[in-house]
Amino acid sequence: MSAATQHANQNTIIQTIATDMEAVNGVIRQRLHSDVPLVNQIAEYIISAGGKRIRPVLVLLMANAYSYKGAAHHELAAVVEFIHTATLLHDDVVDESSLRRGRATANALFGNAASVLVGDFLYSRAFQMMVSLDSMRVMSILSDATNVIAEGEVLQLLNMHDPDVTEERYLQVIRSKTAKLFEAAAELGALVAGANDDQIAAAGEYGRSLGTAFQLIDDVLDYTGDAAEIGKNVGDDLREGKPTLPLIWLMAHGTSEQRELVRSCIENGDEQHFDAILSAITNSGALDYTRRAAEEAGERALNAVQDLPESAYKTALLQLARFALDRNH
Repeated sequence: MSAATQHANQNTIIQTIATDMEAVNGVIRQRLHSDVPLVNQIAEYIISAGGKRIRPVLVLLMANAYSYKGAAHHELAAVVEFIHTATLLHDDVVDESSLRRGRATANALFGNAASVLVGDFLYSRAFQMMVSLDSMRVMSILSDATNVIAEGEVLQLLNMHDPDVTEERYLQVIRSKTAKLFEAAAELGALVAGANDDQIAAAGEYGRSLGTAFQLIDDVLDYTGDAAEIGKNVGDDLREGKPTLPLIWLMAHGTSEQRELVRSCIENGDEQHFDAILSAITNSGALDYTRRAAEEAGERALNAVQDLPESAYKTALLQLARFALDRNH
């Protein structure tokens, strides 16, 4: 799919909920305010960086797919975005990243301490907001999600520079660190609209599978993308010593020379051999395998929303699952 077509599809999805997204942006601006200027400055910087806003979009699409007419989904969408933004601030410090979405990371501009502390502010503000909604089910979904995400961060830390990470261990990190917030966002949209437990579970399956597909395609793009398009440095995962699925597959199926090269690069975060690794990954079938795994997750997402009543919102959810697989950024 061409970049122009991808952009058009993404715009179609956003246009479906354009009025809701304006309301969410208003909530975000209002709730970001702090009497401490540095909090405002950093929070504004990271939020204004844009990005796809997939998680709040999920809340809105799922709520509308179940014909929700209130305004609580705007607050929930903002909560999910704050939690996501807090994890980005913390992630970039842990990973020592200098570039995100094509811009300098907050830690590169403001320092690690400020980034961590403002991430804490966003987490705590998100919890203030969810408490104001006065729903134990909402608090249960979001508190469980943030706890699982934190576990995923620690699991990823344990996997860093470890060339013996298995596919199952890696997929567990994806389920915890990335897919869990997608799952929570979709569940919240269905919940606030009054869906029953089976429908909420199906929404969660959609979100979880969509999040998995997104991360696996990110893994592919780390070796095939253009830094200007994907907004990060190509090869960052290797430099950080992260054993992602293409590397794990190559460790299991490559030649002995390729395995030794991958092992050394993961252990040492060694990017000087990036070209050799890229060639091995490209020619071995590792990227094809990773893409197939993403496509299977995408199919699970599509199947999870088949029973939704026909509407522009259901169509957008189906488009979103396809966009996750076809994007190049």
